[in-house]
Amino acid sequence: MIHQHQDPGAEGADAALDGDTPQDQLEALKGEIEQLRAEVLRDRADLDNQRKRLARDVEQARKFANERLLSELLPLFDSMEAGLAAAEKADPLRAGMELTLRQLHRIAETNGLIEVAPQPGDAFDPERHQAMSMVEAGALPPGAVAQVFQKGYVLNERLLRPALVVVARHD
Repeated sequence: MIHQHQDPGAEGADAALDGDTPQDQLEALKGEIEQLRAEVLRDRADLDNQRKRLARDVEQARKFANERLLSELLPLFDSMEAGLAAAEKADPLRAGMELTLRQLHRIAETNGLIEVAPQPGDAFDPERHQAMSMVEAGALPPGAVAQVFQKGYVLNERLLRPALVVVARHD
């Protein structure tokens, strides 16, 4: 004697379907298909958003991967420029220091580092300059850079260090 085992839940579902007309069953299946289609579209949109977010994160990581190294080089630029400013014009080491500094700047620029070096008379830019003090400056317009204490630097449009400046004022 062979016993067939039936799932009691399946029997109830079959009975419910048996009571519906074919048109009702068709409408129920169409509703289920639409629900599944909407879920697939949501999942696809979520995956697309995740892919875009990951691509943005990878791009940001690539752009700023060397930020720490370049930041640590800034005092070296400052020291070399101060040394060149103090060196005598006839010093035989001066040409070597100038060449080395130019090469360092070229490498840094290739990696996205840009110097912020305002000149006296340039407008003060609070996004890239830090005012250390204000001085009376007769020929300069109010709010103009009167003196630069230290150059600033930008890495791929992100400020690494503001230029330290003195700003002109008029009483």
